[in-house]
This record gives sequence, C-alpha cells and structure tokens, in this order.
Amino acid sequence: MFIKADHKYLQYSGRIDTAGEAYLFVYPATYAAIRFCGTAVSAVLQNRRQYWGNYMGVLIDGVQSTVCLTQNGGEDDAGVRTVMLAKGLPDGEHTLLFFKRQDACHEVLFYGFELPEGSEVLPMPEKPGRRIEVYGDSVSAGEVSEAIEYTGMADPEHNGEYSNVWYSYAWMTARRLHAELHDIAQGGIALLDREGYFNEPDYIGMENVWDKLQYNPAYGEVTAWDFSRYTPHVVVVAIGQNDSHPEDYVKDDPCGAKAKRWKDHYRELVEKIRAVYPKARIILATTILNHDKSRDDAIEEVCGQLKDPRITHFLYQRNGCGTPGHIRIGEAQEMSEELAAYIESFGEEIWEA
Repeated sequence: MFIKADHKYLQYSGRIDTAGEAYLFVYPATYAAIRFCGTAVSAVLQNRRQYWGNYMGVLIDGVQSTVCLTQNGGEDDAGVRTVMLAKGLPDGEHTLLFFKRQDACHEVLFYGFELPEGSEVLPMPEKPGRRIEVYGDSVSAGEVSEAIEYTGMADPEHNGEYSNVWYSYAWMTARRLHAELHDIAQGGIALLDREGYFNEPDYIGMENVWDKLQYNPAYGEVTAWDFSRYTPHVVVVAIGQNDSHPEDYVKDDPCGAKAKRWKDHYRELVEKIRAVYPKARIILATTILNHDKSRDDAIEEVCGQLKDPRITHFLYQRNGCGTPGHIRIGEAQEMSEELAAYIESFGEEIWEA
C-alpha cells in the first residue's frame, strides 16, 4: 500500500518544498517520519545528485542504518524508484525517521512510503514545542563526522559515506534540549559570495543562502523560504571558518578595509535574521574545528556593535582547537554538551512563544 507524501499522519521537519506531488528535501536533518504497524517499509523517491555518493539516514525503532542512493562511485539511478528501508520487522508498531544525512551535494524528491498490504498507519506523537535553527557550514552539517578513527587527524579520502548530520553538534544539541531543528548548513560555505568553497568556482555565501528554500543553482531555479512556516526560539549563527579561502585577510590585516567589509556584512546578516525572528535568542559562534582566532575576534567585535541583549557570542572551551578538516562524533558530542548548557543557562523563558 502506498502512503503519499501528503498523508495526514506523516510528520516532517526542515525547509521542505511541499508544493508538488513529491516533497523536496534540500537541507541536512530534513526528515519524514511515519508510525505504522507492518513488517517492512520502503521510500519512493528520486535523487538529484551534484557530487559525491549520496546517502539517506534511516532510524527505525531507535536503530540507525544507511541507504545509498547512488552507484558506481556516484552515478544516480535514473528516475523515480522504490528504496527498501527495512524488512522482516516483527509484527507490531514501528516508528521510522527517514532523514537527509548530507547537504546540497544532492536533493531528494520524496513521493511517500510503501508498506505491505494490510499495514496500518498511525498518528505520530507531537513534535517538540522547542525550536532551534542553525546557520552553518560542514561542521553543522555533520560532514565526515563518522570517520572516528581519524580523530585529531586530517580527513581520509571519502565519497560522502562518512557524512551524517545525525552526529552533528547541531542535531545532538537539539536532541539534548528536546527541540526541533532546522539545520541551514552547507559544506564549504562562507559568509560572502566569491569566498569559501561552496559552488566552486562561482562561490556562494551564506548571505545569499540563509533565506532560501532551494539554494543550489545546479538544480535549477533558486527559491525563497517562507519564514512564517517555522519560528525558532534559539538561532545559532556558526559561520566564519571557510572565510579564509582564498585569502585570510581578517588574520593578515584585522583593521583593514577587507576585514571591515566582512564585519559589516556579518552584522547585516545577523540584523536580517533578527528582523525575521524579533524574539529569538541569537547565538554567534564558530566551532572547535581548527581555525585561527582572528575570525572569532571579529565576531566578538560585531556582537558588541549590535548592542542587543538577546544576541550573544559563545566560545567553546576548545574553540578552534579540534580536528583539522572536520570534527568527529566525539568532538560534536563535546560541543553539544557545552552549547546545550549555554542555552539552558538563559532559563525556561527562552522557549516562550
């Protein structure tokens, strides 16, 4: 039996385009959830690949697994297809979370779930009332997080198989706080266009992604996000680590014209986020990923300029001192413990509507 994407009992989270027959998943941590009685479940979908091998996450009854959507080192299987997520399940009730492990290295058109005939779809429990949004780069997306044997070392050669947003500090923090997450995270992204690594050689910065639903021009038209669909209580802005490429002008000349321009644009981005979320607690940060502290100093300066008591700058105990390349699961756990404690320090009132 086919359960269409618009079935009333399915539950979703993330910036999702729900306008068509198939729902478009773009950002990491975007998910579709189903609660059912049945012995198997499949997803009907179409993958759109730009680079790397593409993988989706499956969490069924608390046990996580992975399905690969590409073959032969990265080629897409053509067209709409049915992908088995779990089979041979015991009789009884099951809960499945089908989530996007990676960033816009691919997009997924989700048509619905396929269950054996005679299965029953049940209502999902309510989503958490607390809401968090993160604007970040590969660390926020959980890129290469599963390469735990390379903790403290450079990244291994990979084709996307180690990336899993479930193990990002962003989603770990949200789970610790029993909060829903929108993870606006893209590997390689900097603040400004023509900097960082995303969409090489025509680099696109977060200042032109933060307000988008579909933001990768490789897939066609770029579309705007409707901010009325999700209002977070807490926003984390974790941008600045890719911005030293191709030139680390903030480190080389922290008072120079280029550094001033970066700080001006960073302040403007935060002010735009404040305008759409006037009541949110906004936390400015980077991560423990190895980087020079000059960018954190610049963020501290901007935070002071904003003069907004609900906008603060947060530094981790090992800020900028973690694994080069990408942090691993244990380091993301460390970050999530610190960030969750920091958020909780503001008291229950931050979760008020």
